[in-house]
Amino acid sequence: MVVGVSSSVAGTAAAVQTTGGTAAGAAFASSDFETFLKMLTTQIKNQDPLNPMEGTEFAVQLATFSGVEQQVLTNQLLGQLLQGSSSGLGDLSGWIGREVRTDAPVWYDQSPLTLNVHPMAGADEVTLVAHDAQGNEVSRESIGTGAGEVDWQGRDADGEPLPAGAYQFRIESLADGEVIGMAVVEAYTRVTGAEIVNGWPRLILTGGATAGLDEITALRE
Repeated sequence: MVVGVSSSVAGTAAAVQTTGGTAAGAAFASSDFETFLKMLTTQIKNQDPLNPMEGTEFAVQLATFSGVEQQVLTNQLLGQLLQGSSSGLGDLSGWIGREVRTDAPVWYDQSPLTLNVHPMAGADEVTLVAHDAQGNEVSRESIGTGAGEVDWQGRDADGEPLPAGAYQFRIESLADGEVIGMAVVEAYTRVTGAEIVNGWPRLILTGGATAGLDEITALRE
């Protein structure tokens, strides 16, 4: 079973780390949204008809406010997570031993890794590219154009197994031989522990790699 991780929990950032600050921020988001909409409506009604604002300007204002509101909710949820137990790690204990999906580097122990690929629409060819911990390209292979999970066997261009280590992935979507898009590929890896770093929770993954909650998009048994 795969459980998607809420973007509210996943989106960590420079945060309000005290309960009081978080609560105040939440109050701001809930109480001022209606005021913001009223101000925006007034702005639309009173704009110069000879020089009207572009629709994109309104969209930017809405997106900006939405981003602030989302960040406040994120801080609130993460604050609750950190206060879940006296150690701040109680709510993460249930993740240990399970697999998470992340775009952070993952450890390859010469067993296949499950990757989650999503090529661009219109692609007639897709190339999966693997990079080692130093960012060097170590393999490049053509895969199908469908979206979903694929197993990476860890082979180089000569078909020889790559050494154990940390790897990160991306795909190149092509149409008529031209690259039309590139995207980071997420991989599944197992959680072996959890820690608090600078006041924020991080998961310890197989091989000693770590990832923040903002780098996790799914959880499964």
